[in-house]
Amino acid sequence: MRFFPYDQPYENQREAMDRIYNSLVRGQDVLFEGACGTGKTLSSLVPALEVAREEDKTVVITTNVHQQMRQFVAEARAITREEPIRAVVFKGKGSMCHIDVGYEECQALRDNTRALVDAERDKRQLERRQRELLAESQSGDEAAADARSAVMDELETIEDRLEDLEDQNVCDYYRNNLTRDTDGFFGWLFDDVRTPDDIYEYAEQRQLCGYELLKEGIEGVDLVVCNYHHLLDGTIREQFFRWLGRDPEDVIAVFDEAHNVEDAAREHATRTCSERTFDAALDELADTDDPRSEDAANVLSAFHRALVETYEESFGFGERERIDENWEDVPIANEDRRDDLTMEFLQRYSGQGIEADLEAAMKLGQELDEQYEQAYREGETATRTECQTLQAGAFVSAWMNEGAKEGLYPVVSVTRDAGTDEVYGRAELYTCLPRQVTGRLFEEVSATVLMSATLQPFDVTEDVLGLEDPVTMAYGLQFPAENRRTYAVETPPLFASDRDDPAVQEEVAETIHDAARMTPGNTLAFFPNYGEASRYAERLERRGETVYLDEPGVAVEEERQAFVDDDDAVLCTSLWGTLAEGVSFDGDDARTVLVVGVPYPHLDDRAEAVQEAYDAAFEGTETGWRYAVEIPTVRKTRQALGRVIRSPEDVGVRALLDRRYSGSAKSDLGRYSVNGTFPHEEREELLDIEPEKLKFAMLNFYGDHGAYDGDTPSP
Repeated sequence: MRFFPYDQPYENQREAMDRIYNSLVRGQDVLFEGACGTGKTLSSLVPALEVAREEDKTVVITTNVHQQMRQFVAEARAITREEPIRAVVFKGKGSMCHIDVGYEECQALRDNTRALVDAERDKRQLERRQRELLAESQSGDEAAADARSAVMDELETIEDRLEDLEDQNVCDYYRNNLTRDTDGFFGWLFDDVRTPDDIYEYAEQRQLCGYELLKEGIEGVDLVVCNYHHLLDGTIREQFFRWLGRDPEDVIAVFDEAHNVEDAAREHATRTCSERTFDAALDELADTDDPRSEDAANVLSAFHRALVETYEESFGFGERERIDENWEDVPIANEDRRDDLTMEFLQRYSGQGIEADLEAAMKLGQELDEQYEQAYREGETATRTECQTLQAGAFVSAWMNEGAKEGLYPVVSVTRDAGTDEVYGRAELYTCLPRQVTGRLFEEVSATVLMSATLQPFDVTEDVLGLEDPVTMAYGLQFPAENRRTYAVETPPLFASDRDDPAVQEEVAETIHDAARMTPGNTLAFFPNYGEASRYAERLERRGETVYLDEPGVAVEEERQAFVDDDDAVLCTSLWGTLAEGVSFDGDDARTVLVVGVPYPHLDDRAEAVQEAYDAAFEGTETGWRYAVEIPTVRKTRQALGRVIRSPEDVGVRALLDRRYSGSAKSDLGRYSVNGTFPHEEREELLDIEPEKLKFAMLNFYGDHGAYDGDTPSP
């Protein structure tokens, strides 16, 4: 309890902390599901810090949600007021750089700057030594005179080197790090829990590089708050742990919003290469007279032509003209042979051998990259050029050697450049099985806590992420049950084939209208996609409702703020948008939340590939659908329901509008029912209700809680 910053834990919070502590001591992973109000963050963080203190480890807590990062900072600050800990909040270099350069440029600038500072130091030492020897030689010491002559020769060499270094690119911020007393920064850093914005501002005022100072100060800290990519990207993770001064087995990892780890792991493992990278690589090779450039261009141009031909052949009449600025997949996979792009590449390639030509491309690319590095270091170029031949060669090599491996799915996508109106493509090796990324991480670190409000079913999470026999625990809403109602409203199932039926639309719209009328305040409505949200927003407006519409590609914060400032409105949005998780609608911000339909994602070829990979990996014909589609969809639904009822005082209604949620319809709908996918305790709360009775049930519920303030609506 020394790391618990408040008077008493919530109900069940002490039990959760005890169980997590015991698991971490044994080096076991933990799957921890906790609804809003269970205090998941402290339940995980407190025992992790205790074990880390006892066993000399570092706790790394990571999230992909900005709001949660702010919450972690607040909790860490509260802890430091009770029990001193050294905590840092770490973000990528891009968000903390004062001169806005890329990683490769930063590395070159850093090396140049250090070389310059070292040379200046050596010069000062030699100048001091030659003055000492001069004084000795003037006293008649011949040995001192000889030594001084040697020092002067060294000094001349250093001055020549300095002259060269001063013409090279350096970073003045990093130079100040190396030449000034920075002890004050580290005292300030650990006096509280500082955010990256705090560090940036502190460093900017003093013309220091806060990012490099933070890297220096991170070694051996108690707690680090960071983004997912610091752990999920293998290369970054290795470097990150090196900065921490920790081996993987000395790290306890805590993942927040862990239901997102599956998609995040895929994103970090997926490899892509754009047609424009191939264009640039071929231009690069044309500009060099190295004899290997011909072989390199031979293989890269063949892949480039195959990529263009593959997506051009896929276009039907008018389809090319309909391509917009979003990437759109072109199906290329085949069941009985390699993908279409590979087949096209093999047909177009002619040469001594693909492997030999790729080896030439890689070796030449590495040498060109070194030349670009040297040119930037020496100040010959203002920016550090990236070697496109190296990138293109590495991708084609991976495509040919890894493309047929289990869990990798080859994809071609196309988009349109808004500036030039040009259509161009990219090739991608999409990772279907997240455990290929996460399994190794969980094996390496001391232990892991994965926490979320929606991790069940645990066996699926265990399979998908590659966990070995984790400890599992789940705690439902700890707020008074009498303050909420959760309904499964038996409106028609919104199958894709029925969504355009006017009768279905009318019944659903009327049910939403009833729910909004009976709500003493705002109503939040989630739909399967933005198109459906817009459709029902129009119908609600025709019924006289005040409607706010979240639209794709439009910043939502202004719309959200206008909605919460209202007192009797409906906000329509997609369940796959940004408002379905990580955003709270507390108290009067929204009283009722509706999920309309079962919001399955767009089932494209990529999604089919994930299903097939799960079927193959877990040996079941229905496993793929359940693991890849149904369970993630229900998790998103549960996340959306959690946007309201955020405190013990909140009173509200949560309603699922679609017969597929109903328990009574399970036998009729069979495999189309999703009721059984909800955890048992949540199914127990679901009350089946006919659409026309919802308004009366809500009227009675809100009336019993005195929520109408005397202005009771008429049903």
